[in-house]
Amino acid sequence: MALMGLQLNISFNSLSQNKTVQKVVNIHPNLTVSTGSCGESISTLVLTHEGNTNLSFTFTLNTTSNKYHLSGLMLVADWPDMRDPPVSVSNSSLSYLASSWGRSYSCNSEQTLFIAEAFSVNTFRLQVQPFAVTSDQFATAEECQVDQDQMLIPIVVGAALSGLVLVVLIAYLIGRKRSNAGYQTI
Repeated sequence: MALMGLQLNISFNSLSQNKTVQKVVNIHPNLTVSTGSCGESISTLVLTHEGNTNLSFTFTLNTTSNKYHLSGLMLVADWPDMRDPPVSVSNSSLSYLASSWGRSYSCNSEQTLFIAEAFSVNTFRLQVQPFAVTSDQFATAEECQVDQDQMLIPIVVGAALSGLVLVVLIAYLIGRKRSNAGYQTI
């Protein structure tokens, strides 16, 4: 089960420009067909975008530690301006999107997954659960480190402001308790 925004960043030889170009491709959900397979220790998600782009995610479960991760990603693209179609890029030694068995992985922040020298994938508002899916709902999510760090900043700022308010309040109370010796109230 997966819910995410995807953007592909790839370099290839352009036929019209006669040089290597960098292309950014947004994967639109309405133009994408998803398939895949779920196994005991390997699950695969295949996204076919507009019939000319195949993106295959492979998740592997370590049965000893009960943790899974994105272990492989493969792109096969056949775009009109490519000099040598189709372009095929893959990496089967990845270690992204790690979580525990029975839980989903979630990251609301943008992440860049570096797959190869000329290919990376940006993910947005990602939630994935390749194993132990029991219903049409995601299990409890383990958040990515970036999301956890973003929660730390407001907590630190809030604690600092609370401390400042406390210091001002204590100074005010101490100032009021001092006697006004030598002065007469009118």
